Amino acid sequence: MRVAFLECFAGIAGDMFVAAAVDAGVPFEVLSEAVAALQLDVVLRLEKVDRSGIFSSRFQVLVHGQPAESAEQTHLHEHSHEHEHPLAHHSHKHEHAHGRSLAQIRSLIAAAPLDQPIRERATRIFELLGAAEAKIHNVPVDTIHFHEVGSLDAIVDIVAASAAIDYLERSGPLQWHVSAINVGGGMAECAHGTFPVPAPATAELLRGLPTYSAHLQKELATPTGAAILHSLAPRTAPPPPTAFTSIGYGAGTRNPKGFPNVLRLSLGEAFLESASGSEDVVVLETALDDLNPQILAHTAELALAQGALDLMLTPVLMKKGRPGTLLTLLARPADAARMEAMLFRETSTLGLRVRREARRTLDRRHESVHTAYGPIRVKLGLLHGEVVNAAPEFEDCRAAAANHNVPLKLVYQAAIAAWRQRQEDFAGTESIAGSGQGIGHGNAKGSGQ
Repeated sequence: MRVAFLECFAGIAGDMFVAAAVDAGVPFEVLSEAVAALQLDVVLRLEKVDRSGIFSSRFQVLVHGQPAESAEQTHLHEHSHEHEHPLAHHSHKHEHAHGRSLAQIRSLIAAAPLDQPIRERATRIFELLGAAEAKIHNVPVDTIHFHEVGSLDAIVDIVAASAAIDYLERSGPLQWHVSAINVGGGMAECAHGTFPVPAPATAELLRGLPTYSAHLQKELATPTGAAILHSLAPRTAPPPPTAFTSIGYGAGTRNPKGFPNVLRLSLGEAFLESASGSEDVVVLETALDDLNPQILAHTAELALAQGALDLMLTPVLMKKGRPGTLLTLLARPADAARMEAMLFRETSTLGLRVRREARRTLDRRHESVHTAYGPIRVKLGLLHGEVVNAAPEFEDCRAAAANHNVPLKLVYQAAIAAWRQRQEDFAGTESIAGSGQGIGHGNAKGSGQ
Protein backbone atom coordinates (compact mmCIF):
# COMPACT_ATOMS: atom_id res chain seq x y z
CA MET A 1 0.00 0.00 0.00
CA ARG A 2 1.41 3.37 -1.07
CA VAL A 3 1.26 6.20 1.47
CA ALA A 4 1.51 9.99 1.16
CA PHE A 5 1.98 11.96 4.38
CA LEU A 6 1.54 15.75 4.54
CA GLU A 7 3.08 17.42 7.60
CA CYS A 8 1.52 20.85 8.00
CA PHE A 9 3.58 22.23 10.91
CA ALA A 10 3.81 25.51 8.94
CA GLY A 11 0.32 25.35 7.52
CA ILE A 12 -0.52 24.67 3.89
CA ALA A 13 -0.91 26.82 0.79
CA GLY A 14 -1.41 25.98 -2.86
CA ASP A 15 2.10 26.95 -3.93
CA MET A 16 3.61 25.03 -0.99
CA PHE A 17 1.74 21.86 -1.96
CA VAL A 18 2.85 22.09 -5.59
CA ALA A 19 6.46 22.76 -4.61
CA ALA A 20 6.51 19.87 -2.13
CA ALA A 21 5.14 17.50 -4.78
CA VAL A 22 7.87 18.50 -7.25
CA ASP A 23 10.51 18.23 -4.52
CA ALA A 24 9.22 14.71 -3.78
CA GLY A 25 9.59 13.60 -7.40
CA VAL A 26 6.73 14.88 -9.56
CA PRO A 27 8.32 16.11 -12.81
CA PHE A 28 8.00 19.86 -13.26
CA GLU A 29 7.00 19.20 -16.88
CA VAL A 30 3.79 17.53 -15.64
CA LEU A 31 2.74 20.81 -14.03
CA SER A 32 3.91 23.10 -16.83
CA GLU A 33 2.07 21.05 -19.48
CA ALA A 34 -1.16 21.15 -17.48
CA VAL A 35 -0.92 24.91 -16.91
CA ALA A 36 0.02 25.52 -20.57
CA ALA A 37 -3.26 23.85 -21.55
CA LEU A 38 -5.11 26.74 -19.89
CA GLN A 39 -3.53 29.27 -22.29
CA LEU A 40 -3.10 31.89 -19.60
CA ASP A 41 -0.57 34.71 -19.73
CA VAL A 42 1.55 33.32 -16.88
CA VAL A 43 5.04 31.92 -16.45
CA LEU A 44 5.95 29.24 -13.89
CA ARG A 45 9.15 29.43 -11.91
CA LEU A 46 10.68 26.80 -9.64
CA GLU A 47 13.69 27.64 -7.52
CA LYS A 48 15.60 26.29 -4.56
CA VAL A 49 15.51 28.37 -1.37
CA ASP A 50 16.67 28.10 2.22
CA ARG A 51 14.00 28.07 4.92
CA SER A 52 15.67 28.07 8.36
CA GLY A 53 18.32 25.66 7.13
CA ILE A 54 15.98 23.42 5.12
CA PHE A 55 16.79 23.38 1.40
CA SER A 56 13.35 23.55 -0.20
CA SER A 57 11.59 24.08 -3.52
CA ARG A 58 9.62 27.25 -4.11
CA PHE A 59 6.91 27.46 -6.78
CA GLN A 60 5.94 30.83 -8.20
CA VAL A 61 3.49 32.10 -10.76
CA LEU A 62 4.63 35.14 -12.69
CA VAL A 63 1.95 37.49 -14.02
CA HIS A 64 3.11 40.22 -16.39
CA GLY A 65 6.69 39.49 -15.40
CA GLN A 66 6.30 39.76 -11.65
CA PRO A 67 5.35 37.26 -8.93
CA ALA A 68 1.60 36.93 -8.62
CA GLU A 69 1.61 37.73 -4.93
CA SER A 70 3.34 41.06 -5.64
CA ALA A 71 0.93 41.82 -8.45
CA GLU A 72 -2.00 40.98 -6.22
CA GLN A 73 -0.81 43.26 -3.45
CA THR A 74 -0.32 46.09 -5.93
CA HIS A 75 -3.71 45.54 -7.54
CA LEU A 76 -5.70 44.88 -4.36
CA HIS A 77 -4.46 45.31 -0.82
CA GLU A 78 -1.73 43.69 1.24
CA HIS A 79 -2.82 40.33 2.59
CA SER A 80 -1.21 38.74 5.60
CA HIS A 81 -0.26 35.42 3.94
CA GLU A 82 1.92 34.50 1.08
CA HIS A 83 -0.12 35.23 -2.02
CA GLU A 84 -3.43 33.50 -1.66
CA HIS A 85 -6.85 34.80 -0.85
CA PRO A 86 -8.65 34.18 -4.11
CA LEU A 87 -12.22 34.50 -2.87
CA ALA A 88 -12.47 38.16 -2.14
CA HIS A 89 -15.95 39.47 -2.86
CA HIS A 90 -19.44 38.41 -3.79
CA SER A 91 -21.27 41.58 -4.76
CA HIS A 92 -21.25 43.41 -8.09
CA LYS A 93 -21.30 46.65 -6.09
CA HIS A 94 -17.79 46.05 -4.76
CA GLU A 95 -15.09 48.28 -6.19
CA HIS A 96 -13.22 45.27 -7.59
CA ALA A 97 -16.18 43.83 -9.50
CA HIS A 98 -14.19 42.58 -12.48
CA GLY A 99 -13.22 39.15 -11.17
CA ARG A 100 -14.11 35.81 -12.73
CA SER A 101 -17.20 34.00 -11.56
CA LEU A 102 -17.14 30.35 -10.60
CA ALA A 103 -19.05 29.54 -13.81
CA GLN A 104 -16.36 31.30 -15.88
CA ILE A 105 -13.61 29.38 -14.13
CA ARG A 106 -15.47 26.10 -14.68
CA SER A 107 -15.71 26.96 -18.38
CA LEU A 108 -12.01 27.86 -18.56
CA ILE A 109 -10.99 24.54 -17.05
CA ALA A 110 -13.54 22.56 -19.08
CA ALA A 111 -12.26 24.07 -22.34
CA ALA A 112 -8.62 23.19 -21.63
CA PRO A 113 -7.25 19.94 -23.13
CA LEU A 114 -6.55 18.43 -19.71
CA ASP A 115 -6.80 14.78 -18.72
CA GLN A 116 -10.20 14.12 -17.22
CA PRO A 117 -9.00 13.41 -13.62
CA ILE A 118 -7.05 16.70 -13.60
CA ARG A 119 -10.00 18.66 -14.96
CA GLU A 120 -12.46 17.11 -12.51
CA ARG A 121 -10.26 17.61 -9.44
CA ALA A 122 -9.44 21.22 -10.34
CA THR A 123 -13.12 21.99 -10.86
CA ARG A 124 -13.99 20.27 -7.60
CA ILE A 125 -11.41 22.31 -5.67
CA PHE A 126 -12.80 25.57 -7.04
CA GLU A 127 -16.31 24.42 -6.23
CA LEU A 128 -15.19 23.76 -2.66
CA LEU A 129 -13.75 27.27 -2.47
CA GLY A 130 -16.90 28.81 -3.91
CA ALA A 131 -19.21 26.79 -1.67
CA ALA A 132 -17.26 27.81 1.44
CA GLU A 133 -17.44 31.50 0.59
CA ALA A 134 -21.10 31.30 -0.43
CA LYS A 135 -22.00 29.67 2.88
CA ILE A 136 -20.14 32.28 4.88
CA HIS A 137 -21.86 35.20 3.12
CA ASN A 138 -25.21 33.41 2.71
CA VAL A 139 -25.35 34.10 -1.01
CA PRO A 140 -25.76 31.83 -4.06
CA VAL A 141 -22.48 30.30 -5.14
CA ASP A 142 -22.90 31.71 -8.65
CA THR A 143 -22.55 35.27 -7.27
CA ILE A 144 -19.07 34.55 -5.92
CA HIS A 145 -16.34 36.25 -7.94
CA PHE A 146 -12.59 35.71 -7.90
CA HIS A 147 -10.30 38.74 -8.26
CA GLU A 148 -8.59 38.85 -11.65
CA VAL A 149 -4.93 38.52 -10.65
CA GLY A 150 -5.72 36.46 -7.57
CA SER A 151 -7.80 34.10 -9.67
CA LEU A 152 -4.98 33.58 -12.18
CA ASP A 153 -2.70 32.65 -9.32
CA ALA A 154 -5.29 30.36 -7.75
CA ILE A 155 -6.21 28.69 -11.05
CA VAL A 156 -2.56 27.88 -11.76
CA ASP A 157 -1.91 26.56 -8.25
CA ILE A 158 -5.06 24.43 -8.30
CA VAL A 159 -4.52 22.99 -11.78
CA ALA A 160 -0.84 22.34 -11.04
CA ALA A 161 -1.77 20.64 -7.75
CA SER A 162 -4.41 18.54 -9.53
CA ALA A 163 -1.84 17.46 -12.12
CA ALA A 164 0.63 16.53 -9.38
CA ILE A 165 -2.00 14.47 -7.53
CA ASP A 166 -2.99 12.72 -10.76
CA TYR A 167 0.66 11.86 -11.46
CA LEU A 168 1.14 10.42 -7.97
CA GLU A 169 -2.08 8.37 -8.12
CA ARG A 170 -1.50 6.92 -11.59
CA SER A 171 0.70 4.18 -10.13
CA GLY A 172 -2.17 2.84 -8.05
CA PRO A 173 -4.13 3.68 -4.90
CA LEU A 174 -2.42 6.24 -2.69
CA GLN A 175 -3.47 6.57 0.95
CA TRP A 176 -3.23 10.24 1.99
CA HIS A 177 -2.52 11.14 5.61
CA VAL A 178 -2.26 14.61 7.14
CA SER A 179 -0.85 15.82 10.43
CA ALA A 180 -2.59 18.41 12.59
CA ILE A 181 -2.55 21.70 10.68
CA ASN A 182 -0.90 24.80 12.12
CA VAL A 183 -3.20 27.65 11.05
CA GLY A 184 -1.04 30.38 12.59
CA GLY A 185 -2.51 33.24 14.58
CA GLY A 186 -3.32 36.93 14.70
CA MET A 187 -5.64 38.73 12.32
CA ALA A 188 -6.01 38.54 8.55
CA GLU A 189 -7.03 41.39 6.26
CA CYS A 190 -9.80 40.21 3.93
CA ALA A 191 -11.97 42.02 1.40
CA HIS A 192 -14.78 42.30 3.96
CA GLY A 193 -12.66 43.39 6.91
CA THR A 194 -10.23 42.06 9.48
CA PHE A 195 -10.83 38.53 10.75
CA PRO A 196 -9.04 36.28 13.21
CA VAL A 197 -6.91 33.53 11.73
CA PRO A 198 -7.93 31.21 10.18
CA ALA A 199 -9.92 33.27 7.70
CA PRO A 200 -13.60 32.28 7.48
CA ALA A 201 -13.26 30.34 4.19
CA THR A 202 -10.21 28.48 5.50
CA ALA A 203 -11.98 27.59 8.74
CA GLU A 204 -14.95 26.25 6.78
CA LEU A 205 -12.75 24.11 4.53
CA LEU A 206 -10.77 22.70 7.46
CA ARG A 207 -13.84 21.58 9.40
CA GLY A 208 -13.34 18.03 10.64
CA LEU A 209 -9.55 18.19 10.39
CA PRO A 210 -7.29 18.70 13.45
CA THR A 211 -5.89 22.22 13.68
CA TYR A 212 -3.86 24.24 16.15
CA SER A 213 -2.19 27.67 16.41
CA ALA A 214 1.50 28.05 17.20
CA HIS A 215 4.78 29.87 16.52
CA LEU A 216 3.70 32.78 14.29
CA GLN A 217 1.01 35.42 14.54
CA LYS A 218 0.47 35.16 10.80
CA GLU A 219 -1.93 33.27 8.53
CA LEU A 220 -0.30 29.92 7.71
CA ALA A 221 -3.19 27.95 6.17
CA THR A 222 -4.85 29.51 3.12
CA PRO A 223 -8.22 28.83 1.47
CA THR A 224 -6.57 27.32 -1.61
CA GLY A 225 -4.33 25.06 0.45
CA ALA A 226 -7.28 24.01 2.61
CA ALA A 227 -9.41 23.26 -0.47
CA ILE A 228 -6.67 21.10 -2.02
CA LEU A 229 -6.36 19.24 1.27
CA HIS A 230 -10.15 18.81 1.52
CA SER A 231 -10.27 17.29 -1.97
CA LEU A 232 -7.84 14.55 -0.90
CA ALA A 233 -10.15 13.36 1.91
CA PRO A 234 -7.03 12.52 3.94
CA ARG A 235 -6.82 10.35 7.01
CA THR A 236 -5.98 12.28 10.15
CA ALA A 237 -4.51 9.28 11.97
CA PRO A 238 -0.73 8.81 11.76
CA PRO A 239 0.31 6.70 8.77
CA PRO A 240 1.02 3.01 9.34
CA PRO A 241 4.66 1.86 9.59
CA THR A 242 6.00 2.99 6.23
CA ALA A 243 9.31 2.93 4.36
CA PHE A 244 9.35 6.48 2.98
CA THR A 245 11.45 6.58 -0.15
CA SER A 246 10.85 10.17 -1.26
CA ILE A 247 10.55 13.33 0.85
CA GLY A 248 9.83 16.80 -0.51
CA TYR A 249 9.80 20.26 1.06
CA GLY A 250 7.64 23.05 -0.39
CA ALA A 251 8.58 26.54 0.73
CA GLY A 252 6.26 29.39 1.55
CA THR A 253 7.05 32.95 0.56
CA ARG A 254 8.01 34.14 4.04
CA ASN A 255 11.27 33.17 5.70
CA PRO A 256 10.84 33.95 9.41
CA LYS A 257 13.89 33.55 11.60
CA GLY A 258 14.10 30.21 13.37
CA PHE A 259 10.90 28.81 11.87
CA PRO A 260 10.97 26.54 8.77
CA ASN A 261 8.09 27.82 6.66
CA VAL A 262 7.75 24.63 4.62
CA LEU A 263 5.27 21.85 3.91
CA ARG A 264 6.73 18.35 4.00
CA LEU A 265 5.39 15.58 1.75
CA SER A 266 6.66 12.03 2.31
CA LEU A 267 5.93 9.16 -0.07
CA GLY A 268 6.52 5.47 0.53
CA GLU A 269 5.26 1.93 0.88
CA ALA A 270 3.53 0.80 4.05
CA PHE A 271 4.31 -2.47 5.81
CA LEU A 272 1.12 -4.46 6.23
CA GLU A 273 0.71 -7.14 8.86
CA SER A 274 -2.14 -8.72 6.94
CA ALA A 275 -1.23 -10.96 4.03
CA SER A 276 -4.54 -10.21 2.33
CA GLY A 277 -4.79 -7.46 -0.23
CA SER A 278 -5.22 -3.92 1.08
CA GLU A 279 -6.20 -0.69 -0.55
CA ASP A 280 -7.50 2.70 0.40
CA VAL A 281 -11.03 3.57 -0.73
CA VAL A 282 -13.09 6.73 -0.59
CA VAL A 283 -16.61 6.42 0.81
CA LEU A 284 -19.17 8.91 -0.53
CA GLU A 285 -22.47 9.03 1.31
CA THR A 286 -25.68 11.02 1.18
CA ALA A 287 -29.27 10.58 2.44
CA LEU A 288 -32.12 11.42 0.07
CA ASP A 289 -35.84 11.79 0.72
CA ASP A 290 -36.95 13.75 -2.35
CA LEU A 291 -35.75 11.70 -5.30
CA ASN A 292 -37.67 9.38 -7.61
CA PRO A 293 -36.53 5.79 -6.86
CA GLN A 294 -36.21 5.19 -10.60
CA ILE A 295 -33.54 7.90 -10.71
CA LEU A 296 -31.80 6.28 -7.73
CA ALA A 297 -31.69 2.96 -9.58
CA HIS A 298 -30.34 4.68 -12.68
CA THR A 299 -27.67 6.46 -10.61
CA ALA A 300 -26.56 3.17 -9.07
CA GLU A 301 -26.20 1.54 -12.49
CA LEU A 302 -24.37 4.57 -13.86
CA ALA A 303 -21.92 4.68 -10.93
CA LEU A 304 -21.02 1.01 -11.30
CA ALA A 305 -20.64 1.40 -15.06
CA GLN A 306 -18.27 4.34 -14.50
CA GLY A 307 -15.99 2.43 -12.14
CA ALA A 308 -17.47 2.59 -8.63
CA LEU A 309 -16.23 -0.33 -6.55
CA ASP A 310 -19.63 -0.79 -4.94
CA LEU A 311 -22.85 1.08 -4.27
CA MET A 312 -25.52 0.45 -1.65
CA LEU A 313 -29.02 1.88 -1.27
CA THR A 314 -30.34 1.52 2.30
CA PRO A 315 -33.84 2.50 3.49
CA VAL A 316 -33.62 5.02 6.34
CA LEU A 317 -36.01 7.17 8.38
CA MET A 318 -35.12 10.84 8.04
CA LYS A 319 -36.23 14.06 9.73
CA LYS A 320 -39.94 14.71 10.19
CA GLY A 321 -40.57 10.98 9.85
CA ARG A 322 -39.83 10.94 6.11
CA PRO A 323 -38.74 7.64 4.56
CA GLY A 324 -35.55 8.08 2.62
CA THR A 325 -32.60 6.25 1.08
CA LEU A 326 -28.99 6.27 2.24
CA LEU A 327 -26.73 6.11 -0.81
CA THR A 328 -23.23 4.78 -0.03
CA LEU A 329 -20.65 4.63 -2.81
CA LEU A 330 -17.15 3.13 -2.64
CA ALA A 331 -14.56 4.44 -5.08
CA ARG A 332 -10.84 4.39 -5.68
CA PRO A 333 -9.18 7.66 -4.59
CA ALA A 334 -8.31 8.49 -8.19
CA ASP A 335 -12.00 8.20 -9.12
CA ALA A 336 -13.45 10.05 -6.12
CA ALA A 337 -13.69 13.52 -7.70
CA ARG A 338 -15.41 12.08 -10.78
CA MET A 339 -17.88 10.12 -8.63
CA GLU A 340 -18.63 13.22 -6.53
CA ALA A 341 -19.44 15.21 -9.66
CA MET A 342 -21.65 12.41 -10.97
CA LEU A 343 -23.65 12.22 -7.73
CA PHE A 344 -24.17 15.98 -7.67
CA ARG A 345 -25.35 15.92 -11.28
CA GLU A 346 -27.59 12.85 -11.10
CA THR A 347 -29.22 13.20 -7.67
CA SER A 348 -30.91 15.97 -5.67
CA THR A 349 -28.30 16.02 -2.90
CA LEU A 350 -26.84 19.31 -1.71
CA GLY A 351 -23.90 17.71 0.06
CA LEU A 352 -21.89 14.53 0.46
CA ARG A 353 -20.07 12.98 3.39
CA VAL A 354 -16.60 11.93 2.27
CA ARG A 355 -14.17 9.76 4.17
CA ARG A 356 -11.26 7.43 3.51
CA GLU A 357 -11.24 3.87 4.77
CA ALA A 358 -8.93 0.90 4.44
CA ARG A 359 -10.34 -2.08 2.57
CA ARG A 360 -8.94 -5.58 3.04
CA THR A 361 -9.64 -7.96 0.18
CA LEU A 362 -9.03 -11.60 -0.60
CA ASP A 363 -6.90 -12.46 -3.60
CA ARG A 364 -9.20 -13.33 -6.47
CA ARG A 365 -9.17 -15.49 -9.55
CA HIS A 366 -11.66 -17.20 -11.86
CA GLU A 367 -12.00 -20.83 -12.87
CA SER A 368 -14.35 -22.14 -15.55
CA VAL A 369 -16.33 -25.33 -14.89
CA HIS A 370 -18.39 -27.42 -17.32
CA THR A 371 -22.05 -28.04 -16.52
CA ALA A 372 -25.02 -29.46 -18.38
CA TYR A 373 -25.89 -25.85 -19.19
CA GLY A 374 -22.49 -24.95 -20.61
CA PRO A 375 -19.32 -23.42 -19.15
CA ILE A 376 -19.75 -21.23 -16.05
CA ARG A 377 -17.08 -19.08 -14.48
CA VAL A 378 -16.58 -19.42 -10.71
CA LYS A 379 -15.06 -16.53 -8.77
CA LEU A 380 -12.63 -17.68 -6.07
CA GLY A 381 -11.48 -15.80 -2.98
CA LEU A 382 -8.09 -16.88 -1.60
CA LEU A 383 -6.44 -16.22 1.78
CA HIS A 384 -2.76 -17.13 1.92
CA GLY A 385 -3.29 -19.17 -1.25
CA GLU A 386 -6.19 -21.18 0.21
CA VAL A 387 -9.64 -20.93 -1.37
CA VAL A 388 -12.08 -19.73 1.29
CA ASN A 389 -14.93 -18.54 -0.96
CA ALA A 390 -16.31 -19.76 -4.28
CA ALA A 391 -19.29 -18.27 -6.12
CA PRO A 392 -20.56 -18.78 -9.67
CA GLU A 393 -20.66 -15.60 -11.74
CA PHE A 394 -24.25 -14.42 -11.71
CA GLU A 395 -24.30 -13.11 -15.28
CA ASP A 396 -22.98 -16.45 -16.62
CA CYS A 397 -25.67 -18.33 -14.68
CA ARG A 398 -28.42 -15.99 -15.81
CA ALA A 399 -27.44 -16.30 -19.47
CA ALA A 400 -27.27 -20.10 -19.24
CA ALA A 401 -30.67 -20.28 -17.51
CA ALA A 402 -32.22 -18.15 -20.24
CA ASN A 403 -30.62 -20.20 -23.02
CA HIS A 404 -31.82 -23.52 -21.58
CA ASN A 405 -35.13 -22.23 -20.18
CA VAL A 406 -34.42 -23.56 -16.68
CA PRO A 407 -34.57 -21.92 -13.23
CA LEU A 408 -31.55 -19.82 -12.40
CA LYS A 409 -31.04 -21.67 -9.12
CA LEU A 410 -30.49 -24.96 -10.98
CA VAL A 411 -27.64 -23.47 -13.02
CA TYR A 412 -26.13 -21.97 -9.87
CA GLN A 413 -26.32 -25.33 -8.04
CA ALA A 414 -24.84 -27.17 -11.03
CA ALA A 415 -21.89 -24.78 -11.18
CA ILE A 416 -21.16 -25.19 -7.47
CA ALA A 417 -21.44 -28.98 -7.75
CA ALA A 418 -19.08 -29.04 -10.74
CA TRP A 419 -16.52 -26.93 -8.93
CA ARG A 420 -16.68 -29.09 -5.78
CA GLN A 421 -16.29 -32.22 -7.91
CA ARG A 422 -13.19 -30.72 -9.46
CA GLN A 423 -11.77 -30.00 -6.01
CA GLU A 424 -12.42 -33.60 -4.93
CA ASP A 425 -10.80 -34.93 -8.11
CA PHE A 426 -7.79 -32.73 -7.51
CA ALA A 427 -7.54 -33.85 -3.87
CA GLY A 428 -7.72 -37.47 -5.02
CA THR A 429 -4.94 -36.92 -7.53
CA GLU A 430 -2.72 -35.40 -4.83
CA SER A 431 -3.47 -38.38 -2.56
CA ILE A 432 -2.30 -40.82 -5.26
CA ALA A 433 0.86 -38.85 -5.85
CA GLY A 434 1.57 -38.71 -2.14
CA SER A 435 1.22 -42.49 -1.72
CA GLY A 436 3.70 -43.20 -4.50
CA GLN A 437 1.10 -44.60 -6.90
CA GLY A 438 1.12 -43.59 -10.54
CA ILE A 439 -1.76 -41.48 -11.82
CA GLY A 440 -2.16 -43.92 -14.72
CA HIS A 441 -3.50 -46.73 -12.44
CA GLY A 442 -7.17 -45.89 -12.99
CA ASN A 443 -9.05 -42.59 -12.68
CA ALA A 444 -8.18 -40.13 -9.96
CA LYS A 445 -11.47 -40.41 -8.12
CA GLY A 446 -11.47 -44.20 -7.98
CA SER A 447 -7.84 -44.40 -6.90
CA GLY A 448 -8.39 -41.90 -4.15
CA GLN A 449 -11.26 -43.77 -2.50
